Amino acid sequence: MNDKRPAPPCPAPVDPRLLEILVCPLTKGPLEYDREAGELISRKAGLAYPIRDGIPIMLPEEARQLDD
Repeated sequence: MNDKRPAPPCPAPVDPRLLEILVCPLTKGPLEYDREAGELISRKAGLAYPIRDGIPIMLPEEARQLDD
């Protein structure tokens, strides 16, 4: 059986100028851009904020907890 699945779509790019000014809404600390996962990572808060259609969703209730 050939179980080839299509590759997941690449996340929409985020404007680099936007990435320069965004900070974590909880800690006000810097964010790391994870292009492959389509997330903005706040190491200090331990959260990953999703990016949907090129728009960062900066709501803590929408973020996922980072695994340590």
